[in-house]
Amino acid sequence: MGQARAVARRTLADSRIRDGCFGLFFLLFAYANPVGYRHTYPTLAERVAFARSFGTNKAVELFYGAPHDLLSVGGFTAWRFGGFTAIIAGIWGLLAAVRALRAEEDAGRQELVLAGVVSRRSAYLSVLAGLFAATTLLALAIFVGLVAAPLAAGESALLALATISPAIVFIGVGALTSQLAPTRRGALELATAVLAGCFLLRVVADIGSGLGWLRWATPFGWSEELRAFADPRPAVLLLPLLMTVLLLSAAGAIAARRDVGSGLLQGRDSTDADLRLLSSPTALAVRLSRGSMLAWLTGIGVFAGVVGVLSTSFTTADISANLRKQLEKLSGANITTPAGALGFYFLLFVLVISLFACAQLAAVRREEADQQLETLFAQPVGRRRWLVQHLALAAAGATALALATAILAWAGAASQNAHVSLPHLVEAGLNCLPTALLFLGLATLAFALVPRASTGLSYGLVTLAFVWELFGSLLGAPHWTLNLTPFQHIGLVPAQPFRAAAAVTMLAIAAAAASVGVYGFARRDLTGS
Repeated sequence: MGQARAVARRTLADSRIRDGCFGLFFLLFAYANPVGYRHTYPTLAERVAFARSFGTNKAVELFYGAPHDLLSVGGFTAWRFGGFTAIIAGIWGLLAAVRALRAEEDAGRQELVLAGVVSRRSAYLSVLAGLFAATTLLALAIFVGLVAAPLAAGESALLALATISPAIVFIGVGALTSQLAPTRRGALELATAVLAGCFLLRVVADIGSGLGWLRWATPFGWSEELRAFADPRPAVLLLPLLMTVLLLSAAGAIAARRDVGSGLLQGRDSTDADLRLLSSPTALAVRLSRGSMLAWLTGIGVFAGVVGVLSTSFTTADISANLRKQLEKLSGANITTPAGALGFYFLLFVLVISLFACAQLAAVRREEADQQLETLFAQPVGRRRWLVQHLALAAAGATALALATAILAWAGAASQNAHVSLPHLVEAGLNCLPTALLFLGLATLAFALVPRASTGLSYGLVTLAFVWELFGSLLGAPHWTLNLTPFQHIGLVPAQPFRAAAAVTMLAIAAAAASVGVYGFARRDLTGS
């Protein structure tokens, strides 16, 4: 029993930095939404105007889902905070499960645990106990943020449970794919594909005519149907709980019977080995990242196309003058024009591509944590050159994502006769790169100086900077504090001109941070997990 508790504590401790960053983000985001709504729409008339414009807009429902009550602070928070954060919670759940289960096997640590007195069943249940303890802490962070706003404690508790419910389902999904796939990368790709499919079902249900019944087929739809602060349905919580039990039971049954280090789905045997992209460590990195890069391109491309199609959905008749002023205060763009709407939504693509850059450094850190670099650097492979090549790959991947976003957004807009040119949208895509490369450089610096905390720090810095950009001005924060976030200095192309001076400054900081990071990595000792 003591050994099993130790495994649970270790699972919780291994992810403390990542979970702390997610928890802080959830808390601040939960607090900022109701406070910002009260500040921006203090009167009933302004809230009615907001509900009539944004509450029926398909472009907005794409990201937040269908609203149920936009006239109350709680109803708005359940829609704006709950709809978006439920997706983030689902991503956290699958990442946490795959990291705690499949990644431990890939690193060889699971074999050491099972070589002792801990049985497979006890080890599996102990890992789950650690994961659900972390989930409880995240739900508590959401609850504290909502109550501090302040919102009613009972409804806040339901919203916290609704928001975190996709996390427990995707812990189950990640646990199952960790038994199916023979590698961490494969398990993560399978789980991500399931999450993308569930999100797509929710989008179709919300923006499609007569397709609302599809919400009952996805965990994100169940989160919506709980309807915190608007005709609550707490019984819907039984659906994610039941699905989680089924997924975890199936994963546990497979885990008890398969060989450690293997997966239920094995690659097919071949008499001829595939030696492509094995000529160097950099080529191997390209080979290993092909699947995840395709997933990033597919995901961001699909939503760029949808955003392009919906770029004409905002009209002057739908949005009141006061609301237009508030949006211009937030973004500086007039979203009633296709160019303004695209510029506004491209701010989200800046966030996504910045997170992609952080993911590439997280993969580099994972190689070090799994002790793969000791053998590599025992060969004639220079540390600096190796890291520089990985940074170049990350920058190339970010560029590919930016161009794919631009082209597919243009195609979607052109299908609606939006009259936004391809060169302008290519400029909007490239406008994502200075910020993404800035965060890539800062992540490299963190990787060199504080390797164990680097992944959490890089993701946390991006998310906190974005949240502050969204809510700082609405909360009346001093202007100098708003200037601390890079998102404040982005020109919303194509509605606004490209801000060359700000871009050059961000690129200079990125280059300096990356240079110091490469130098520091070459001189420090390698650090395990």
